[in-house]
Amino acid sequence: MQTIVELPEYKKQVQKHLSKSDSELLINYLAEHPKAGDLMQGTGGIRKLRWAKSGVGKSGGVRVIYYFHSESMPLFLLSLFGKNEKANLSHSERNLLAKFTLKLVKNYGG
Repeated sequence: MQTIVELPEYKKQVQKHLSKSDSELLINYLAEHPKAGDLMQGTGGIRKLRWAKSGVGKSGGVRVIYYFHSESMPLFLLSLFGKNEKANLSHSERNLLAKFTLKLVKNYGG
């Protein structure tokens, strides 16, 4: 099972959007399926996963932004937002996160 690290922005957003049980289901799912999300072009390997909230389905669910480099590094939960808030990350958000992932790889020696 893959190690998961919840970064501060993710923690802040997950409290707004998911129940504790939905959050635990998400983390367990990603620990078992770290490549489940779609790769986002131009981000250096960041993935976006569409996740359904209990009783709502994917259309009313959330988008989980995370980085998985390899099994030798943790999976990093970067951010989360409701589908109704925005469809995707902006170009500047993508660039910022891509730079951040380079630092993660450097620090973890992945």
